[in-house]
Amino acid sequence: MKKIFVLSFISVGYFLNAQSISNSPYATYGIGDVKYDNTIETSSMGGISTAFISDFSSSFNFANPANNANFDLTSIRLEATNENNYFKTNYNNTKATKHSTYLSNIALAFPLSPKVKMGFSYQPYSSKSYDIIHSETLADGNIVANRFRGSGTLNTAQAALSYKVSDQFSVGARANLYFGKLNDLNELAYSNAELINGYETSNSIHNFNFTLGANYQHLNTRTDRKFTIGATTTFGNTSNMTTDYVNSTYFYSDAAATTKSNESIIEQKSTNSKNLLPLQASLGLGYGEENRWFLSVQGDYKKGESIAYFGSSLDLQDSYRISAGGWFLPNYNNFRSYFSRVVYRYGAFYEKGNLQIAGTNINKFGVTGGVLLPFKNSSITRMSGLELGLEVGKRGTLKNNLINQNYINIKVGFNFADKWFRKSLFN
Repeated sequence: MKKIFVLSFISVGYFLNAQSISNSPYATYGIGDVKYDNTIETSSMGGISTAFISDFSSSFNFANPANNANFDLTSIRLEATNENNYFKTNYNNTKATKHSTYLSNIALAFPLSPKVKMGFSYQPYSSKSYDIIHSETLADGNIVANRFRGSGTLNTAQAALSYKVSDQFSVGARANLYFGKLNDLNELAYSNAELINGYETSNSIHNFNFTLGANYQHLNTRTDRKFTIGATTTFGNTSNMTTDYVNSTYFYSDAAATTKSNESIIEQKSTNSKNLLPLQASLGLGYGEENRWFLSVQGDYKKGESIAYFGSSLDLQDSYRISAGGWFLPNYNNFRSYFSRVVYRYGAFYEKGNLQIAGTNINKFGVTGGVLLPFKNSSITRMSGLELGLEVGKRGTLKNNLINQNYINIKVGFNFADKWFRKSLFN
């Protein structure tokens, strides 16, 4: 059984890289629709992670690699997300829906010693998957059609290392590799013209940076109450994003509109970007009772960035996110009542986005919830089982004929944790 889990972790990466992910029309801009954090544990609590140290020995925190003082088992996580998006705009009173299901996270983590813990994860970071057509009839009776298409996924592979300096203080580091291809195509066609005018941007991305984290937690042994403060910063970008831009005219020689014929290049250029994923920082505070409940608030900041887009530079603003959430465990010692040993999670967030259109900020907010349904033989020291998460939210606005996006994301996953590979490598 253990060999099956390990083989699944290795082979499933191929499907994660090849899958198509549904997203918003706002994915047209920049590097696409960025996924904040795809782990069910974090997203079910509104995104709090910077000051979150799990009370259970089966949960590894990748967002802040310092927060793994209690992690003491080998853990394999497999998680999937079902996205359901509902769009509306006042322009022609248009409505649309879009759905997709994809593998959102795989992770393997294990202790190297009582003080040193290590983990590896692989998940989508951002994606583009849209196809929008806008047509109108001109005064002379001709019809002009504007089509926008986007595709591609930017993935991230991470390696994290945690070190417990003392009973109250820990540090950690995470190396992040981002890779993938993102494509945007804008086509303009007139009913009285044979040729299509196409503007295509293709981004090939290989980016590497580091995340450093620290955590301090004080536990009052008389009351079992604990106070936690954590911080992270992501920096040191080594970016290699090659952007190829082509402005050309052509027509399609097949019904599927995939093969270009008689293409004539009007403009063509290639650029390299070095600041794809700029400085990011996070600060969190938490308070709770050992093995009973936990509540945290968190602030995240991301510096603005510039990216080549349809032959010009697109400037994205600084953005921030405020999150609050936590968990509750009724009674882990009550083996007569299964639901007393279920971990219940809750949270909410507000995000000021980095995108501004027609002078209007494209912001996002949502509420979240979830449960960890432990396996029948799971104890407090081996809290593994079925993970369920739910996120309901809103992005965008109807102002200025923009698009309002309501969404419901459902997440399902498994956390398999046991004392595997127990040979200690470090003291």
